[in-house]
Formats: sequence, C-alpha cells, structure tokens
Amino acid sequence: MFEPITQFANPEFLWLLILLPLLVAWYIWKRRVLTAAMKHSSLAVFDQIPSGWRVHLRPLPFILRLLALGVLIVAFARPQSSARGEKVFREGIDITIVLDISGSMLAEDFRPNRLDAAKEVAKEFIQGRINDRIGLVIFAGESFTQCPLTTDYAVLIDLLEKVKTGYLEDGTAIGEGIANAVNRMKSSKSKSKVMILLTDGINNMGSIDPATAAEIAETFGIRIYTIGVGTRGMAPYPVQTPFGVQYQPVPVEIDEDMLGQVAAITDGQYFRATSNRKLKEIYEEIDKLERTKIEVTEFHRYTELFYPYLLLGLGLLLTELLLSAFVFRKIP
Repeated sequence: MFEPITQFANPEFLWLLILLPLLVAWYIWKRRVLTAAMKHSSLAVFDQIPSGWRVHLRPLPFILRLLALGVLIVAFARPQSSARGEKVFREGIDITIVLDISGSMLAEDFRPNRLDAAKEVAKEFIQGRINDRIGLVIFAGESFTQCPLTTDYAVLIDLLEKVKTGYLEDGTAIGEGIANAVNRMKSSKSKSKVMILLTDGINNMGSIDPATAAEIAETFGIRIYTIGVGTRGMAPYPVQTPFGVQYQPVPVEIDEDMLGQVAAITDGQYFRATSNRKLKEIYEEIDKLERTKIEVTEFHRYTELFYPYLLLGLGLLLTELLLSAFVFRKIP
C-alpha cells in the first residue's frame, strides 16, 4: 500500500511539520500549569493503590492527534513514488578480421611468433566486443573464409585458434583477402562495416590489386584498418635442418605505402606493429574507434501516494476522537 517516497509534488507543505514539536511543548506546559491543586492533610494512604491503565494511557489521544496531523501534512505535500528505467537500443557493427597466414608469419620477432601473437590479440579483441557480428577471413597465396559473420564468439574463437600456416598455398594475396571479406560483408544491413587487415608482407599473389579491392570495399561502405606486423630490419625465422631448428635472419619487407593507400581509400587508418605490446595497443585503439552506438531513452513513472496517507491520517484522527469520547472521556 505504501510505496517508498521518492519526491513530493508540493514540498512547501512540509514546513508545517515544524508545528509538531511546538504542539508537544504546549502539551507538556499545559499538563504542568493546569493541573488542579487540592489542599489535603496527607495522601500517603493512597500510595498503595495501583494506578489504572487509563492513567498510563492518558497521553494516547494527544499522540494519535499528533500523528494524524503529521500524516495529513505529508499527504497534502503529495508524496510520490517513481519508477525509472531505460530503453536501450543497440546497433551492432559488422567486423571482419582478415589475417595473413603465409609462411613468413612464423618469424619470431614477436613472441612466440607473428601468427600466434596476432591470434592472441585478435582473441582479446573479440572477447571485448558486445552485440557485434564478427567474421574471420584468412589468406596466403589464396583466400578462405574461416568463419562468416557471427555473434557466436565461442565458435569464432575456436576457429581462430585452429588457424595455422600451411592451410593455403603460400604467398601473400592481399587483394584476394580484401575481396573475399568484401564479398562476405556487401549484403550486410549494418550502418557500420569494418575490416581489420593484418599482414607482414608485400602483395605478390592473386589476380586482384589491393587498391582495386579497397575501392570496391569503399563502394559498399566498408572501412579498412590495415596493420603491418613485423620489426624493422631483420627478423629471426625458424628453419628446419638435419640438426634441428635453426634461426636465419630474414629482411622484414612490408609494403607500407600500399597498406596506407588501402586504408585511405576507405577512410580507415594504417598502423605499424613492431612488437606484441604495440600490436595490442593498435587493437585497443581500433576497439575505441569502432564502438557500438547506443541510443538511450529514459522514462519516469510516478505514482501518487496522496490517498493512502490521507486515509491513514483520517483513520488516526477518527481513532483519537473515539478514544476521547468513550475511553478517556472527561467529566466536567
């Protein structure tokens, strides 16, 4: 019946509550001043007579009247309870990770190597997304869709962890990887479509030029973030020999001009990752740039509590009148 009060529509009435302590002070003063005096020789004989319950409950009518007045003042201040909520509308983003799995991704200038480092950071990126559809395209000398756009991140991560070199013909067909991802995203109804392309080499395979593929992506409203992964200079590359694995230094060759052009065509950005930490920072920056847009509509529902408090106040007042008239009736 009585919900929690969250606000008052007419709070100015609450100033009347100041009257309550004044009435208590007046009642105490009246009891002391107006008590009848009577001359007597001694009342010691009445000390053994127990007081009746009416004597002990004599202040009850006044207390009820005081409570009634307080409750009625609160009632006229129009107490209200409110329920507040939010209607949240989320619009997810479509993201395709395009990952280079050519043999050069086994270079160990990253720990444990470029491919495993890229997979681990991509996994953390996926786990941090909410309500977005994410897909995975892999490429080397050719391209393959490892996972179509999905919100089932567990399945996506499982497929990502299974990726390794040797799945596809070796080489670096960057244009083929972009084109494959575009083909997967072109029919998407999402207002925001993003591609994250990671490679460590130069486009040397495939029949599609990366810039041409980027122009096609741009026509479908797809923004491409490109990442060149690899240290500067030489990188240790594991080579299997009759004496076990030997490390051979190989030059790091990344076509940064081409990757920058691909990003610029689609209004994206190019990043260079030279270490595990830098790669993680790049994904974190992309994560901040591409956040799900949330529209929040707040609503309030107010419930008037005037009548419950009014009825309570009148009930207390009626109880006080009945007690005064029949139980604590005074004889003139």
